[in-house]
Amino acid sequence: MAGFGDIVKLMSHAKELKAAAEAMKNELPKMEFSSTAANGGVTVTVGGDMTVRRIVIAPEMKSDTEFLAQELQNALNSALASARSTMQDKMQAIGGELGIDIPNF
Repeated sequence: MAGFGDIVKLMSHAKELKAAAEAMKNELPKMEFSSTAANGGVTVTVGGDMTVRRIVIAPEMKSDTEFLAQELQNALNSALASARSTMQDKMQAIGGELGIDIPNF
């Protein structure tokens, strides 16, 4: 967790953080994260802005809707976890460049 010293550093670097955050804000919607489940039967792609971009379902998956729903959920959760992890890494990199410890979200 960030201490008082880290908060003071954040405030002193507010301009740099704002510029870096703006750049990341513009970059994230262009990024895509995909995950596949059920041996390729389900593929989900999400954007860095946490929107679902594509869902591809193999024809053979359509006969078992319960299994399909579970695998779709697994693929979505995995793709979203990748997007969150990348965002967190980028935030940590921004903080590291400025000598600031940015807490996990």
